[in-house]
Parts: sequence; C-alpha cells; structure tokens
Amino acid sequence: MKVESRKSDKVKVKRYIKGDRIIWIVVLILLVISLLSVYSSTGSLAYQHRAGNTFFYLFRQLKFILLGLMIIFFVHLIPYKVFSRVSVFALYLAVPLLLLTLIAGTNINDATRWLEIPGTGLTIQPSDFAKIALVMFIAKVLSVNQNNIRDFKGVFLKISLAIVVTCVLILPANLSTAAILFLTAFSLMFVGRVPLKYLGLMVFTGVVALSLFIGVALLLDNEGRVSTWKNRIEAYIHGEGDNYQSDQAKVAIVQGGFFGKGPGNSTQRNLLPHPYSDFIYAIIIEEYGSLIGGILVLALYLWLFFRAGLIIRRSRSTYGAFLAFGLSMGLVLQAFVNMAVAVGLVPVTGQTLPLVSMGGSSIFFTSMATGMILSVSWGTREKEGKEKENSEISGSNSEGGKDTPGNNRIRKEDDSEWTHVERKTARAGDGGRRNEKPGKPKKIRQPEFEVND
Repeated sequence: MKVESRKSDKVKVKRYIKGDRIIWIVVLILLVISLLSVYSSTGSLAYQHRAGNTFFYLFRQLKFILLGLMIIFFVHLIPYKVFSRVSVFALYLAVPLLLLTLIAGTNINDATRWLEIPGTGLTIQPSDFAKIALVMFIAKVLSVNQNNIRDFKGVFLKISLAIVVTCVLILPANLSTAAILFLTAFSLMFVGRVPLKYLGLMVFTGVVALSLFIGVALLLDNEGRVSTWKNRIEAYIHGEGDNYQSDQAKVAIVQGGFFGKGPGNSTQRNLLPHPYSDFIYAIIIEEYGSLIGGILVLALYLWLFFRAGLIIRRSRSTYGAFLAFGLSMGLVLQAFVNMAVAVGLVPVTGQTLPLVSMGGSSIFFTSMATGMILSVSWGTREKEGKEKENSEISGSNSEGGKDTPGNNRIRKEDDSEWTHVERKTARAGDGGRRNEKPGKPKKIRQPEFEVND
C-alpha cells in the first residue's frame, strides 16, 4: 500500500509540476538562501524603520517568495508558443511603461527606476518587464526569419530598432541594466545567425547612442546619473574617492574567510549600504564562507544556465530555443554582475542578485522568466514523448505486418518462383532479404525542426 501511495504521489507531482526538475530544485535552493540572507541582513533596517521588529522583512520576503513560486507555476503551464503570439504586444506595453517611469517614476536611492502600483503600495521596475518583452520579441523575429536571416530591413532593422529604443529609455536611470540587456540581445542575435557585419553595425550604433547621451548631458549641464557613473568608474580605476560600498563589501568577504562566521553573525550588515539587495552576496560569504556560501551560489547559477543549455539543445522549435537562451543568458549575466561587484571585479552597479536579493519586483519578473524557461522544457519533453509514441506505433505496425496471413501468402508466392539453388544463394548473399531492390537506398527520416512558430 505504501509503495502504491508513493507512486500515486509521484504521478500527481508530475501532473502539476512540469519541466526540468533540476531547474525547480535550483530555484528552490536559491529562494531558501534568499530567505535566510534577507532575514540576517535586515536587522539594522528593522531597528531603524520597524521599531526593532526583525520579523517584518522576513515575512515580507516570504510573501514575495510564495507569490514568485505561484508565478513560476502558472507561467510554466502556458505553452511557450503563446509567448510568441503576445511578444509584440508585450514590447508595445513595455515602451510606454519605460517612458512613464522617466517622466513620473518614483525616485528611490537617487534613481528613477520604479513605478508605484496604485492602491497596493508596491513598486515595480518596468525595466525588468522590458527585458523579458524584448527577448520574447527578438526570439520571435529570429525564429520566423531563419530562412532569410540576411534581410537587412526585414530582420536586422526591426530588431535593432527595438533594442535601441528599449535600451535608450532604460539608460538614463540604469546604465548597468541597459548594458546587460544590450549584451543579451547581441548574444541572442549571434546565436540566431545574424551576419557579423550587422552585429558590428549594432555595436557601433550602441556606442554612438551612449556617447551622444553623455555628450548632451554634459552640454546641457544636467549630468544626473552621468556624474554617478563617472565617479564610480574613476573610484574603481584609481582606487580613490567614494569607495565606501566596495570597501565594506571586501571587508565582509575577508572576515568570512573559507567557512564563514555562521548564520546571523554578520557584522558588516550594520555598515554596508544595501546589504539585503546590491551587496547580499558579500553578506552570504561573510556568514557562510567562500567555500560554502560563495561557491555554492555561483555553482547554482552556472547549473541553471547549463540546464537551460540542455533544454535549448533538445528543443525542436527555434522560438523555444531562442527564448530559453535569451532569458537564461540575461538572468545569469545579472547574477554575475552582482557577484562581480561584491568581490570588486567591476565598478559598483545597482544590480540585484536574481531570486536572492530582497524585493518584490526582482523576484516577480525573474520568476516569470524562469516559468517561461520551464515552459519551453515542458513543451520540448511533451513533443519528444509524442514523437517516441508515434515511432513505437509505426514500428509495431511494421513488425506486426510480417506475420499477417497476407504477408505469408506473398512470401509463398515469391518462394514458388525460386528454385532451390537460387533460394539458398539469395539467403546466403543478403540474409534472406529477397524483397529489397538492389541499389535503392533506404530513406532515413530526419527529425523535424520547427522554424515558423
């Protein structure tokens, strides 16, 4: 009875939890790390703003995580071809949201990146949604035009215009997000077989657009975030100026050592600005050590990207492959940038650690991207299962046909026309395959690969 109940439980899980199970496990581990790290790193924040209620941010983050898991669950049940159909609408929705953020966005930490949802008190970053929408759109254009990928007007201009508009609207408030999105789009176009000369033109266009933006800001004496970028780059190169954040992050990493101080024993959380978001990786290393905390988190993101690569390789659909690659590439790039900032490899940015840093907007949209990747995984496995069933059915029919009375009658008629010597010679020469015509090769059925979604 116990064995039967376990089997029934497994069947129920398979019925509702679809897609790559390893990705599910990686996501759950990252969310558990998020809960522990956020609770540990928000102690001083709770004493400043919540009268010492340290459980406030713990339960708020738990609420965000549960909502994120619900988003993953519902999104991964949607067939990924639906995302292709709504990709244009999603991009048309993202552009006005980015424009509205620039005009009337909420200013948090000297950056206008957020929009407040009326009546909820929640703030979201439209740039997180724009990243997903742009990847969906590029994947659609590339998949539909694989046979005429060298079309300059119909393919390259259409994609590059969407990239330039989206990145330019994100750029004034968030250079690092615009750069990550540009690099993700560039990688997706490279994988999509866009000619190298077009990719070079795209890089040139991006450099020109960034130079024009900085030049206009300096001429109008309205530097805004440009002065922040300049100070951070100079501080990173020369090691002078306002280097307080990166210095405190390095102290946290050094104090953590190989094995860490233990959960909840961080001291730098009281000195490091934003230890629960931008520099949460430094707190993880301080408490859990470089070997346990640092390498584990890094390995989880690499594992996630590896599993996404397996999904891409198995995918029978170009759109599914491009979508999974673009979303996983953007997610892992963001994680690497956050970790690189914490250890001092790149200048300070405002990138969060996906699925780990505190905040609803980051978790919600990262969960949406993860659900889409799982949807591609589920769709690929379902298609492989149908192909396997069809091949088994066709194979059994062909094998069963050998034993039918009609087939035996044909064999007897064929045998009656052969002499005893001819029959023995033919059986020795071709193993008894007398009905095959010599010189005519067998047709081998190639696997189908969808181009137009």
